[in-house]
Amino acid sequence: MAKEKIKIKKIDNLTARQVTFSKRRRGLIKKAEELSVLCDADVSLIVFSATGKLYDFSSSRMEDTLTRYYGFHSNKVEKSVQPCLALEIENTNREMLHEEVYDRAHKLRQMKGEDLEGLNVEELDQLEKKLEAGLSLVIKNKEEKTWNEINKLQRKVHAP
Repeated sequence: MAKEKIKIKKIDNLTARQVTFSKRRRGLIKKAEELSVLCDADVSLIVFSATGKLYDFSSSRMEDTLTRYYGFHSNKVEKSVQPCLALEIENTNREMLHEEVYDRAHKLRQMKGEDLEGLNVEELDQLEKKLEAGLSLVIKNKEEKTWNEINKLQRKVHAP
C-alpha cells in the first residue's frame, strides 16, 4: 500500500513540529552527505530551527565552501565581503555559544526544580528519569568511596 501524501503546511502541534523537524533535518543531512560521497561534490548545509538553533553539515570545511561561494560571485560582491563574512561567522559562533550556555543553564535550573512551568507531563517524566539516573550514579559513587575508605582503614589497622 502506498504512503498517503501529506499536505505541506505548518504543523500546529509544537511537539509534532519538533519531532518532524528533527527527522527531516536528519534526512536532509543524510541526503547532503550522500550527494557529497556519490558525486564527489562539495556540499554545505546550514539550517536554523524555529527556536534559532543552528545545524550545519559540510563535506569539507564550511569556511572554505563559503569562501569559494563568495569568490564565485566576486564580480557581484564587493571586496569587503570577506571581512564581513569572517565577522558574520564570528557572530554566528558567538550566538551559538550564547544559546548553548542559555540552554544548559535552563536545563540546570530545571534539574534544580526551577523553571518547570513550561514543561508538559511527558517532559517532566523525562526530567524525573534523568534525575533518578543521576541520583543513582551519585549513590553508587558514594558507596564505592565509602567502601574504599573502610578497606583502607582496615588495612591500616591490620598492618604489622
